[in-house]
Amino acid sequence: MSQFLPIEIMIAYMVELLGGDTVESKIERSETSPHPVRIIGKAIMFLEQKLRQLWIPERISGLILTFIIVTGTYLTTYLITSVLGGLHDTVDVIVGTIILYYTFSVRGLAVEAQSVLRALEAGDIDKARSNLSRIVGRDTKRLNEEQIIRACIESVAENTVDGFFSPLFYAAIGGPPLAMAYKAVNTLDSMVGYKNEKYLKFGWASARLDDLANYIPARIAARFLPFAAYFCGTNFQKSFYIIIRNGRKHPSPNSGIPEAAYAGALGVQLGGPSTYNGELCDKPFIGDDLEPLTTEKLRVAIKILYAASIIAVTLACTVLTIARLVKH
Repeated sequence: MSQFLPIEIMIAYMVELLGGDTVESKIERSETSPHPVRIIGKAIMFLEQKLRQLWIPERISGLILTFIIVTGTYLTTYLITSVLGGLHDTVDVIVGTIILYYTFSVRGLAVEAQSVLRALEAGDIDKARSNLSRIVGRDTKRLNEEQIIRACIESVAENTVDGFFSPLFYAAIGGPPLAMAYKAVNTLDSMVGYKNEKYLKFGWASARLDDLANYIPARIAARFLPFAAYFCGTNFQKSFYIIIRNGRKHPSPNSGIPEAAYAGALGVQLGGPSTYNGELCDKPFIGDDLEPLTTEKLRVAIKILYAASIIAVTLACTVLTIARLVKH
């Protein structure tokens, strides 16, 4: 692992805050874009097509896909950092920073949530629904304002872990290669980890690995989000309380924890029935319906995202620096 890892993490985080990818900017990229997630996605599609042509059980095919993509991503990234990083210390920092930049998504998520917020404040609910559809999997065409805000806050909460705490955690313990391997796990889950007829068996390995990969980071986030809520002027104690009470109510073993943290901090109720591809999914409620879901609640949720990421990256870099100094 690079001796400059804390510097790489901090620079990558700051650069992402200044110019992180939004969903819209990713769509606008050309098909030849060198974005690592796009490359991983193309590899997943290619291998899925080839594996489905083989006369082996779907679960085994899915396991093979997951192993090849995650292992291949790690080894490729490790090779790049080892070869280029060995040329010069400056090159080492630049390469590590670039790779880590592609694994973080704080500004990108915040900008997408803000696009929903601005549309609602302008009274354009159709645009708000359209913007929301870029960051959620549920059907958005018939959502009212309160439902849009609830869905957006839930997306911000869940992606606080997927888009920041998890890649930061794996970057801290394994450097850029492990952070990018996590990104591969997350991409696999988003592409084949569905519980429908096509992917229930084929995508089981990817879905289970994603749950496992996010297990520790989600629980680390549970410690940081209430403190972030405190600095944003919201309910610190309620955030902790709702995490303990409702954090395990979500169908996902991890998503309910950050949702509970945000729900408690904001004094709102998240979860409940949602429609996915025309099918109703009756998820449990998380939090207490103490205050209405307003655009101001969404604005504060975005602030909590930023505050949590600042606290976490500062502490991570500090701990890594101290550990290196003690070691030497």
